Amino acid sequence: MDKKAKIYIAGHKGMVGSAIWRTLFAKGYTNLIGSSSSELDLRNQQAVKEYLAVEKPDVIIDAAARVGGILANNDYPYQFIMENMQIQNNLIDSAMQTGIEKFIFLGSSCIYPKLAAQPLKEDCLLTGDLEPTNEWYAIAKITGVKACQAIRKQFGKDYVSLMPTNLYGTYDNFDLNTSHVLPAMMRKFHVAKENNHAPVTLWGSGTPMREFLFVDDMAAAVVFALENKLPDYLYNVGTGVDLTIKELAETIQKIIGHKGEIIWDATKPDGTPRKLMDVSKMHELGWKHQVDLEAGIQKTYDWFLENVNEIKEVKM
Repeated sequence: MDKKAKIYIAGHKGMVGSAIWRTLFAKGYTNLIGSSSSELDLRNQQAVKEYLAVEKPDVIIDAAARVGGILANNDYPYQFIMENMQIQNNLIDSAMQTGIEKFIFLGSSCIYPKLAAQPLKEDCLLTGDLEPTNEWYAIAKITGVKACQAIRKQFGKDYVSLMPTNLYGTYDNFDLNTSHVLPAMMRKFHVAKENNHAPVTLWGSGTPMREFLFVDDMAAAVVFALENKLPDYLYNVGTGVDLTIKELAETIQKIIGHKGEIIWDATKPDGTPRKLMDVSKMHELGWKHQVDLEAGIQKTYDWFLENVNEIKEVKM
């Protein structure tokens, strides 16, 4: 990939997009472009078409999405399915119409069936029912994967989909109403520590198993896909290692230094029992994660402490 290639990163101010931007810049890519949501509403089809027609990027990396945890997905199902479909469809179709040859679409491990065999292989897509608590987001992302696959099949363009496991890291969303499990726990334990090590109540039983990938490793996977023409249309991106939510909580609690009690509210949903990714396809091509979980959580907490006064609540 030419270091002067014009690369448009959709969602460049989000956790994933900003990590991709930093990683590309550090590798010497000098022609990166992005627009904030106030500058370009990706839900507006005409606006997206006009933007790409003017900017004429060589590559699009789609890291833009409406995201959230179980609570947000459950409370705002229409926004999660419709806005995500609008964002990705506008980008994919406009890229196709303007002749862009390379497109990297980012999805989520939630596209796979709730009870699929573990670890999750790419070919288990559409083989069973989705997890009800995030099916709206999952269905939207599945349509994006299939749209990119269709373009790849029909027109031979290098459109590839990367499905990350649970991501976390610097610039994460720490709003307790909309965040994912790891940053939500981090904020709860931090606040409890500041409040004389008060007890922390967490959702569910603590028994589900989850896999977590530091966002800089995800960015490295995107750069790998950028610099190589991957032979298939869909790839899992993760660590290939998981742990229970209880173990995650205890790890975060230790790093933050919270000494209080953890209370598990079993009346709240657990979500999918297990979501471990089979990452053998990416490993075989030469990509592998570099940051282990404890180191990643420490990096994230260090960033959180530096920015805690600027972290704002996200309103739905």
